[in-house]
Amino acid sequence: MKKNIIYFVLIAIIAVIAFVPGVKEKLQDTFFPIATIENAVHVTEEDYDIDLQGINVPSTNLKTFKNKAVFLNFWGTWCPPCRKEWPSIQKLYDTRKEHVDFVLIAMNDQEDAVRKFLKENNYTVPVYIAQSPISEKILPKVFPTTYLLDKDGRIIIKEDASRDWNTESVHQFIDNIIK
Repeated sequence: MKKNIIYFVLIAIIAVIAFVPGVKEKLQDTFFPIATIENAVHVTEEDYDIDLQGINVPSTNLKTFKNKAVFLNFWGTWCPPCRKEWPSIQKLYDTRKEHVDFVLIAMNDQEDAVRKFLKENNYTVPVYIAQSPISEKILPKVFPTTYLLDKDGRIIIKEDASRDWNTESVHQFIDNIIK
């Protein structure tokens, strides 16, 4: 009888891992982060070719960030989850701006609204508005969407939801990709 219960519990655990969305990936990211990095999607030279109008920084092209670690976030002032995660992005920026380039791209937004939002909240993270098409590979389907890219253009983290970015796990990922 005890043996049957153990088998049932093991089968239930395996079923949860195999069939519940996200559980397998979460376990893989937690216990095997290197495998995640090795299998990461790469952003190509063409994907980087996006003209960016600077809002609180000079205008540039995303190509200038190639071969660097990049925190790339797509957001909008009109998006409540985007606004919610901004304080944690600002804190991460304040502590990691020497090691990672931050590129936040305001989507479906007016320049005046973005400037007002940044000024009212005293945010200093570099913000841009895309002036050319964005590759389908990184074009967000939902907002906010954030990518953490390593120096080789691999997408190490992709998060298409609001989250606290100033956590120990994010700092550890950054430490690993800037080595």
